[in-house]
Amino acid sequence: MITSEQSEQLRTWFADRLPVDVYESLVEVAVDREEITVVGTLPANESVKAFRERTREQRIEVARQAEELYRRKVAWAVQSGDDRILFTHLAVPVMTRLRQPERQVLDTLVEGGVARSRADALAWCVRLVGRNTDEWLTELRDSLARVRKVREEGPDRTDSRETDSPKTDTGETDSQKSASE
Repeated sequence: MITSEQSEQLRTWFADRLPVDVYESLVEVAVDREEITVVGTLPANESVKAFRERTREQRIEVARQAEELYRRKVAWAVQSGDDRILFTHLAVPVMTRLRQPERQVLDTLVEGGVARSRADALAWCVRLVGRNTDEWLTELRDSLARVRKVREEGPDRTDSRETDSPKTDTGETDSQKSASE
């Protein structure tokens, strides 16, 4: 995860490089270990297909620069009202170990026709949890950002000159005091 400051810098980086006619407005720039997703609103009366064709070269150039700089793939999305259409995005495999009761949940989803495979069932579960715990996940992410900030503001370990022996009231370490006695 990145800090909120880094996230804002990333958003600014994209806002500065995207031509003004690509998106009507920049909604979000989301990032994880593998991918940066740029979401904007469609200009009035433009279809997603027309948008993709019209902006393809511009988006490719900005993505090339971002991928070189940030070492992550760039995905693009448009938002129109409550609808978000994501294109050119990654589907990254994630490995996990599940015990039988957890596998049975996935198998039930497959047998029930909710998902085509265990992998699809697991993705479905993750989306469901994300939707139903959005407020909690947001609070957790905010807490993690605060923890990172506190760590960054902590004492600089390279400047500490602590010795192995604590100093006594006279300013001598225990080993120095023992040697002088």
